[in-house]
Amino acid sequence: MIRQSLTPAAIALGLALSQTAIAADTDAKAADMKLSAAKQIFDTDNLNDKVGACQNLDTFVNAKWIADNPIPDDHTRWGSFNMLAEKSLDDQHTIVKKAAAEADQADPDSLQAKTGHLYASGMDTKAINKAGYNPIKPRLAAIDNIDSRSALTQYLTDAFAAGQGQVFALDASPDYKNAKNVIAYAYQGGLGLPTPKYYTSKDYADQRAAYVDYMTQLFKLVGESDDQAAKNAKQAMALETQLAKHSLSRVEMRDPKNQYHFVSLDEANKATPNFDWQAFFDAQDADIEKGFSLSEPKFFKEFDKLLGNAPIDQWQAYLRFHAIDDAAPLLAESFNDAHFGFYGTTLNGQPKQKARWKQTLDAVNQAMGQGLGQLYVAEYFPPQAKARAQKMVANIRAALKTRIQNNDWMSEKTKDKALDKWSKFLPKIGYPEHWRSWDGLDISADDFYGNMERAAKFNHDYEMAYVGQPRDRQRWGMTPQTVNAYYNPTDNTINFPAAILQPPFFYAHGDDAVNYGGIGAVIGHESSHGYDDQGSQFNGNGNQVNWWTKADRKAFDQRTQQLVDQFNQYTPIPGKPDLHVNGKLTLGENIADLDGLTLAYDALQRALANKPAEAKTKIDGYTQEQRFFMAWARVWRGHSRDKALEVQLNSDPHSPMTYRAIGAPSNMQAFAKAFSCEPGDKMVRPDDQRVEIW
Repeated sequence: MIRQSLTPAAIALGLALSQTAIAADTDAKAADMKLSAAKQIFDTDNLNDKVGACQNLDTFVNAKWIADNPIPDDHTRWGSFNMLAEKSLDDQHTIVKKAAAEADQADPDSLQAKTGHLYASGMDTKAINKAGYNPIKPRLAAIDNIDSRSALTQYLTDAFAAGQGQVFALDASPDYKNAKNVIAYAYQGGLGLPTPKYYTSKDYADQRAAYVDYMTQLFKLVGESDDQAAKNAKQAMALETQLAKHSLSRVEMRDPKNQYHFVSLDEANKATPNFDWQAFFDAQDADIEKGFSLSEPKFFKEFDKLLGNAPIDQWQAYLRFHAIDDAAPLLAESFNDAHFGFYGTTLNGQPKQKARWKQTLDAVNQAMGQGLGQLYVAEYFPPQAKARAQKMVANIRAALKTRIQNNDWMSEKTKDKALDKWSKFLPKIGYPEHWRSWDGLDISADDFYGNMERAAKFNHDYEMAYVGQPRDRQRWGMTPQTVNAYYNPTDNTINFPAAILQPPFFYAHGDDAVNYGGIGAVIGHESSHGYDDQGSQFNGNGNQVNWWTKADRKAFDQRTQQLVDQFNQYTPIPGKPDLHVNGKLTLGENIADLDGLTLAYDALQRALANKPAEAKTKIDGYTQEQRFFMAWARVWRGHSRDKALEVQLNSDPHSPMTYRAIGAPSNMQAFAKAFSCEPGDKMVRPDDQRVEIW
């Protein structure tokens, strides 16, 4: 995964495993114990005896498990990542329940007291239901009081300052052209449907109608008559559709060139004469003396046009709907259920809402994620786990360096630049070196919405305080309890939260093959994002500059286009043969999967070269190389509901799980060799179709 608009690139790891997780055994008893543990780590009883690995690796490894493990009613997908995420939630639940029980006796300024009271307030559904929509009445009144263009822009400015911005998005991130400094970025936003095409394509007419019905439902819940609610829903949808028509597509948004448009304040105010950016940033207390990124000029031109021309009552309907919609999960049951009914069931096909404690944990993570993470690390991530992971990352990075050095299609000039970038990678493992302070955030045990409102303001102010400051490469964009990982091109860091460094991705006493095929490939994946179609546009200092020769970039683009073509062929939803994986949208993740798995395989071979006896040992009848690829497929074990899968295909830069399981191995000669596959087998691509990048 890639963070920020670039969306840090996520999931990959690898080379020092043999030195860290598996010590060399010196006696037969230890070897027997190790072999027994390895058998338990990968359950071959789940393997498919009807479809072999050479025909479909995903079916061979995962089909039986999928058939035996239906998607729970409170999920849209179910697999390895989801199961580990559930474990993380259980661990977090243990922490916050204890914190809530002891919060009244704890220091009021402690993390235990704040997270405990926040969790307790979210679990007090009686008080939440009694409050109804009273918590948002002041905000709705502010919208009702908008009576002029100047009052409209003042409301938008004030909403952002309260941490409740609407219409567009705002954050602080390193400057693409001078990454040592942090600037403000304003991005397109303001849409409730998954992508802009949902507002115009005939294929999504049903979703549009359901969205308008949902708008109407929310308006009625705050006391509007049927006729007024229907009128306001129509008004809100009309304005939102105009924003959508001038928004970039998901593919366009993946291009860093479309994510950055630096302007001075004067230039910004000329581009949007109906919106005063000086007044806006003054209200955010953000230092933008030199300017900021008005990232999508096409969108902001339309935003300004609507500020000047759209009727005030249309703006009020739009803002009123989004104020209710944003707050709905935090309000009384009727609002919460309506919100889930549309976003959970109608759009994604999820039959049942998550248990209340899980919903409340989501809120705690939204408000105080790093604070909860500090408690999580203290309880569930021992220092030795971090030390092992650091060694593993070093080994995978060594494999990447060798791959760059031995690249046969790249000039020495570009290689030197690639190696310079490699030398400046900063790996971050587990959790931040320095925890943020929560001093000044007021949390009470009996005011759930108020707690979340104050946290939104607190976190917005925290974010804006970075604007105009030097970049902090030690800053994290994920919490330690998150089961994921990411690469950030503007600070050239690879980041692995504590929660992912567990089974089924990493086993402290597992064999090298399973660990390299699991967490090793995750490390490799994140490292490879530095050289994917997005990351390759940034140098080792985090600046967006072209460090390629023209010929080398052409060769890179030709190879990656082959990967685009491959994934464009996949059609995952039965009955919808025209709905394909978008190879352009998913290109960065697909590159990282292929290169990350390749790096992990290289690291495994280096480890096995030092252990000739182990290299020849079969476990449950499978070689080390076979177990490596089987472990990779198990990482992507899982299945999705068709509605959720359709949303993913339209909006998510990650390919569906089944194609991640087979896509990278089908391009690797090492896979075909490991399973003695033959030309013509479905998992063996002809040489002229096989993709190798790094």
